[in-house]
Amino acid sequence: MKLPLLSLLLAIGSAGAFPAAAADWASFAPKDGPGRGKHVVLLAGDEEYRSEEALPMLAGILSQRHGFRCTVLFSVNPADGTIDPLNQTNVPGLHLIDTADLVVCQFRFRELPDAGMAHFVNHLRAGKPLIALRTATHAFAYERNKQSPYARWSWQNKEWPGGFGQQVLGETWVSHHGDHGKESTRGLLDGTHAQHPVLRGVRDLWGPTDVYSVIHLRPADTVLVHGLVLRDMKPDSPPNWEKSLMPLVWIRDYVVDNGKPGRALTSTLGAAIDFQSEDLRRLLVNACYWLTGLDVPARADATPVREFKPGYFGFGKFTRNLKPASLGID
Repeated sequence: MKLPLLSLLLAIGSAGAFPAAAADWASFAPKDGPGRGKHVVLLAGDEEYRSEEALPMLAGILSQRHGFRCTVLFSVNPADGTIDPLNQTNVPGLHLIDTADLVVCQFRFRELPDAGMAHFVNHLRAGKPLIALRTATHAFAYERNKQSPYARWSWQNKEWPGGFGQQVLGETWVSHHGDHGKESTRGLLDGTHAQHPVLRGVRDLWGPTDVYSVIHLRPADTVLVHGLVLRDMKPDSPPNWEKSLMPLVWIRDYVVDNGKPGRALTSTLGAAIDFQSEDLRRLLVNACYWLTGLDVPARADATPVREFKPGYFGFGKFTRNLKPASLGID
């Protein structure tokens, strides 16, 4: 039976055959800087930690202070084109990953259509670098589409244990090690790696979000920063020495499906409110330089280019009626 033309076009379009409009993402045109010629694609899509606020801020710094061309993709409500972190399946613009030199991911439990997910997976198979923030350890959950060829990327997968998070980054979702919403995080630099370029100019790391449990790292993984649980939600709160240190920022070399070797840097500190820390912003800027093969500055400029007043973490607290393109910088 032949489908009516309109129905056929709608079916093809929903499968990702037609590219989304540029209005469906935020573009950041670069100023001159060492990153000129490098393209960073940032993926915002979590319900709790305001990645839709943090990643445009980071893209502004990278593009206007350091010369990287940046594109931020968001979870979008297809009905009205507004940013909607609660939508777990619609992230327009994933084809732009094909031109990315680096991807920054802050997804949580996304279930992307196969055509979109292929762009992300191909980036990793090509051995291109990745930065993963906070909930990216459990970026994917294919609970409704277990027949997808990407179902094994789910965070609870048993055949490919821990899915994307554990296999590529080194850790999947385990638990809150700190008391969520009551205990904050102090980052302690690992003295063994204090001279690592990613830590250049970085000394003071604190965030209101709690320390995650990290138990699956391998000896070959490099822990740059350890997370110390603080007993309260202030930077000078006393440590909770009853709780062990956990890896907070680490590097892993990965290979996906016999592809080329790649490298990922993961930070479980990374809610928008955590990025009030200048040194956390600097650490991420440094990582973008290092992972794209550029010399890391002695003290990278990590000043936001627009006023940055991030919302507090929590479900249902995102700003509504925002269009992605309104957040970009021409």
